Amino acid sequence: MKKIGYTTGVFDLFHIGHLNVLKRAKLECDYLIVGVSTDELCMSAKNKKPIIPFQERMEIVEAIKFVDEVVPQVNYDKVEAWNNWKFDKMFVGDDWKGTDKWNQLEAEFGEFGVEIHYFPYTSHTSSTKLREILNKI
Repeated sequence: MKKIGYTTGVFDLFHIGHLNVLKRAKLECDYLIVGVSTDELCMSAKNKKPIIPFQERMEIVEAIKFVDEVVPQVNYDKVEAWNNWKFDKMFVGDDWKGTDKWNQLEAEFGEFGVEIHYFPYTSHTSSTKLREILNKI
């Protein structure tokens, strides 16, 4: 049976950390769906507008050979996402592991038979660090 994977991100200032997550996720599933956060979601959640516009970020992620499908992420409701795409595995950074939110999501998704797979966070490169450097220029 085909295993469907799902992960999300802003994917602003695309870098090696983004690529590593997508590469690792694809190794764990047959079909990888990636949710790209809309500019509106980024503004409402982090009060930061991405440097790369939403449509361009969608195109960049779509061009990655490990990605089978790209969808807009308009909110953080992971259960709604599961209702839309019926994935078997969800991939997330290990910086979320053990948090109240993700402990609750693990319990909820356990009922659907969905496995939450945590990946190590790429600490040496991040869009936040890249943004800080760009702001200094």
